[in-house]
Amino acid sequence: MKNFIFISPNFPTNYWQFCYELKNNGMNVLGIGDQPYDELLPELKESLNEYYKVDSLENYDEVYRAVAFFIFKYGRIDWLESNNEYWLERDAALRTDFHITSGFQTSDIPRIKYKSKMKEYYQKAGITTARYHLVDDFEGCRKFIDEVGYPVVVKPDNGVGASDTHKLSNDQELQRFLNIRGSCHPDVPYIMEEFVHAEVNSYDAIIDANGNPIFEAGNVTPMSIMDIVNDRDNSIYYIVKDLPEDTRAAGRATVKSFGVKSRFVHFEFFRMTEDQASMGEKGKIVALEVNMRPCGGFTPDMINFARSTNVYKIWADMIAFGGTDMPVGEHYYCAYAGRRDGKSFVYSHEQIMQKYQDNMMMVERIPDALADAMGNQMYVANFSTKEEMDRFYADVLAVTD
Repeated sequence: MKNFIFISPNFPTNYWQFCYELKNNGMNVLGIGDQPYDELLPELKESLNEYYKVDSLENYDEVYRAVAFFIFKYGRIDWLESNNEYWLERDAALRTDFHITSGFQTSDIPRIKYKSKMKEYYQKAGITTARYHLVDDFEGCRKFIDEVGYPVVVKPDNGVGASDTHKLSNDQELQRFLNIRGSCHPDVPYIMEEFVHAEVNSYDAIIDANGNPIFEAGNVTPMSIMDIVNDRDNSIYYIVKDLPEDTRAAGRATVKSFGVKSRFVHFEFFRMTEDQASMGEKGKIVALEVNMRPCGGFTPDMINFARSTNVYKIWADMIAFGGTDMPVGEHYYCAYAGRRDGKSFVYSHEQIMQKYQDNMMMVERIPDALADAMGNQMYVANFSTKEEMDRFYADVLAVTD
């Protein structure tokens, strides 16, 4: 029996399904987390062969001892994974220290975590990237801005999602950012990029041990996640009914360039919404960043709804057997709408539920840890046409202000 250590299997809450499908495939599923066992979801408890609680997952020594205990008790570990952006570096360090070869090692981290280093691999894949500058002082930044013009976007070179991402439109905002960075984050490397007028299109895929996709989908985020976080706006995105061929081609080329194997990936691209001299014409696919894990939150469930399938099982089949026979059924648009608390919406929760009861797939409160980017109250619904989906968004997000 193969041993699989799942780091933080309790967050996000839907990740118990990865563990369930692994165990159902005959694997020995061993969880390490900081939540007390009695507080775990019953479904997660049933999906784990054993759980080791640590006081803090941030404490590497504690997690190291947990892995060592499982090796002592069960023997060689075949896989170690969290499927979580936050723990990618930790996962790689543990694999490296314990000689677990079925995943990224510490030496792989720079090219998959640092936005500046990703660009080289995108360029090898023949995909255009935005020009960039590693933030230094006002003069250095201003020289770059003289080349690309305002606005520019600044964010941590090694960051998670849209956290601490800012759009700068003039010298005053640039100086303010540099002052705050100097006082609060003096040792954090930041990247500055030219602004791209675009919406975000993703390539979501499960890649086998030979680097070939065994499942592909994608989503569209019409609104900037940066603006959603910074402006505390509502959140929307949707799984596309059919993956555009240019997104598929860019995703597959990126898989090859980065050497991805045996992973669930979420690659983000810009689709340009207007012509831009340095980038190209409207509609062109441009690189944004790679994420070597599933798209966050409830998106795996949304992909299931949009493709009438089970990506948790497809991923677990890839781990256990190298491939899958899980069928993919009818395709839909699957829409996510995240309402922000404190806004005056035209339609009440009850009215939305009544009108869209036949379409609704999930309705839940969003955990505080995800609310900045995803809103506080979420609705997930399936639609056969984009016109139906657009009406849904108009109703859910209509405000009286």
